[in-house]
Amino acid sequence: MDPVPWREAWHTALYAAGRGFYVTRGGPAAHFTTATHGVTGAVLAEALLRLWSRRHRGGPPAVVVDVGAGRGELATHVADLLGARAGVVAVDVVDRPEGLDPRIEWVRAAGGALLPDALEGLSGALVVAHEWLDVVPCTVAGVDDRGQLREVLVDPATGDEHLGGGLSGEDLDWVTAHWPDARPGERVEVGRARDAAWAELVGRVESGVLVAVDYGHLAADRPRSGTLVGYRSGTLVPPVPDGSCDVTAHVAMDSLWADGLASQRDLLRDLGLRGERPDHALAQSDPLAYLRALERASAEAELIRPGGLGDFWWAVKHVGAADVP
Repeated sequence: MDPVPWREAWHTALYAAGRGFYVTRGGPAAHFTTATHGVTGAVLAEALLRLWSRRHRGGPPAVVVDVGAGRGELATHVADLLGARAGVVAVDVVDRPEGLDPRIEWVRAAGGALLPDALEGLSGALVVAHEWLDVVPCTVAGVDDRGQLREVLVDPATGDEHLGGGLSGEDLDWVTAHWPDARPGERVEVGRARDAAWAELVGRVESGVLVAVDYGHLAADRPRSGTLVGYRSGTLVPPVPDGSCDVTAHVAMDSLWADGLASQRDLLRDLGLRGERPDHALAQSDPLAYLRALERASAEAELIRPGGLGDFWWAVKHVGAADVP
């Protein structure tokens, strides 16, 4: 098979009808655990609503939209918190999962950067893109021995790579602006496609708050060898774009259109998460309450743990006027 640009092979591997990884392999939960699952997901949902309340104190969001919803794990936690007030929309590349909470509206997307037409004109919206941008395929480039940036091509069947033609146009402009010091032998994951996808999502919102949560990096610490990896059944594997594994790469967070950036650890701690164990005296007076508090503390600690989930980045964008000073 002839090599093709990574961005093309990547999109096909994840989203092709009838054979893409996210369409046929049971969803993210079948292969790895994210912060949206289980008790950590419930705590994360609370934190997102608390972030909303800091700017909009007139009440809960009119709608919460979960882009890249997996099988609706985070959306379910949000619906549980909002109860009868729930207006929750989950967006992903498969049909509505069986058994999903009926309060959640399900919208199918084509995958990658392609947003569904139904997702537009959102007002009073909290929009969450949790580990969405890292699976928006982007151009991958390498620097040859002469210092020229060239697009990396890949054989979709084997993962074998070759350097193609020189990088040009908007991709080269993006690298010049955001990743300018790449040296021979190094790789660049060109974030232009992620920036465009995020800007398109922001453009669908008339008023509200958007939050992108992902593993990422800033200009001061761009990864010299790139971050493109594969995952299958909880195991790190070579990123072969044949549909057999997830393919992901970290996000250049500081090139996104955002009002603020923070590590998950710092932002969640600012929202009150501490991960502190409950007083052991509670175990004597109310053992069940102690166990619940301990479970909660463990989830908080996991969400803010350095070297783990605490290293995620949050990009926050506000659209329209807030109802508080």
